[in-house]
Amino acid sequence: MDSKLLDVLVCPLCKGPLLYRKSPGEFVCRPCRLAYPVVDDIPVMLEEEARKLPPEEEI
Repeated sequence: MDSKLLDVLVCPLCKGPLLYRKSPGEFVCRPCRLAYPVVDDIPVMLEEEARKLPPEEEI
């Protein structure tokens, strides 16, 4: 993932910083508990495409 992209991407809901997980290839917003997928090296920053993180999943 391009480091410049990592510096500018924020959560589309809360505008907070994102944590990049190389495996499974997703950006995680801790406050919103959402994981945005990366498809073909392109972040999909849509709330309806995000995975809701269950309470027991460690961030």
